[in-house]
Amino acid sequence: MVEPAPSNRLAAETSPYLLQHAHNPVDWYPWGQEAFEKAHTDDRPVLVSIGYAACHW
Repeated sequence: MVEPAPSNRLAAETSPYLLQHAHNPVDWYPWGQEAFEKAHTDDRPVLVSIGYAACHW
């Protein structure tokens, strides 16, 4: 099966949790100045998604 091309900025991250969401149809930004500057420029609030990736092994 071929994985779809990355659809947001999380594709370059190293966190397993963030990489799970690299192909979401949401224009996610990793935590950082770029996200806050974009929100300020667009006059929009910042939506923070908090989660984790775990393995039972």
